Amino acid sequence: MVLYSDTANNDLDEILQGMLNWKKIKLSFEHITNYISDIIDVCDKLDQTSYHANTKNQYQKLFGNKVYKYRRNKNTTWYILYNYSKYDNIVYINHITSNHTAIAGTK
Repeated sequence: MVLYSDTANNDLDEILQGMLNWKKIKLSFEHITNYISDIIDVCDKLDQTSYHANTKNQYQKLFGNKVYKYRRNKNTTWYILYNYSKYDNIVYINHITSNHTAIAGTK
């Protein structure tokens, strides 16, 4: 089972808003919704993953003890930060961030 915190749901909303208002290039609504759906699909399959990587840096550890890196394209990697209960097979997603903000958070 995969559960989302309020913060993770807000992260998805902020990703949507950021892409809708991106000044670099105008993105179609279909592209944006597909992009976010892909992130959600990755999240929803985390309970089926056999390996759960430990968070390594202090910024990531603020949001959970596990991290999944989803490389969307050559410019963007998404970090899904979560806690995992092996006993119950429950993934609780706490935060979704990209390398654009995760790098800033490590300084």
